[in-house]
Amino acid sequence: METKDNSFVIAVYVDNKYGVLTRVTSMFTRRGFNIDSLTVGVTESPEYSRITISMSGDGYAKAQMLNQLRKLFNVKKVEVLEETDAVQRELILVKIKNDPNEHQRVLSALDIFKAQIIDYSVDALCVEVTGAPAKIDAFIEMVRPLGIIELCRTGIVALQKGGKNMLESPDVN
Repeated sequence: METKDNSFVIAVYVDNKYGVLTRVTSMFTRRGFNIDSLTVGVTESPEYSRITISMSGDGYAKAQMLNQLRKLFNVKKVEVLEETDAVQRELILVKIKNDPNEHQRVLSALDIFKAQIIDYSVDALCVEVTGAPAKIDAFIEMVRPLGIIELCRTGIVALQKGGKNMLESPDVN
């Protein structure tokens, strides 16, 4: 994980059914753990959804969350995605002031971070950036002095490297 010390990413395959996400997130609340980011979407198999959770904590917190997640009925698979064995990305949309005096600085920042302008108006630019969480953090810090009007981050999505499908590995509940 590239964002904070003591952070880790957990991938959770669950049945794609009503109420499962509520049960998963309620478990974090009951145990007093905070979720740094959460993304959810249907997988290559429509009967399953994948929840990607980024959280901070010590070894105890990690072990506790893994054990508790594995006990939930609709959870099919839980794994920690280690930074060295996974690809992690995030998307951010940022609305930046369109100040003619800062135009060159904005374009330079966009070029450095391979950002795309997705909406343009007289007073604002809406920009899209994807990449590792550290890249997203660095982009925010670079454009903050230029005037961030609004921003929205997706949270981390991650996949294990290589050809293995996590759901097909042997320890499925």
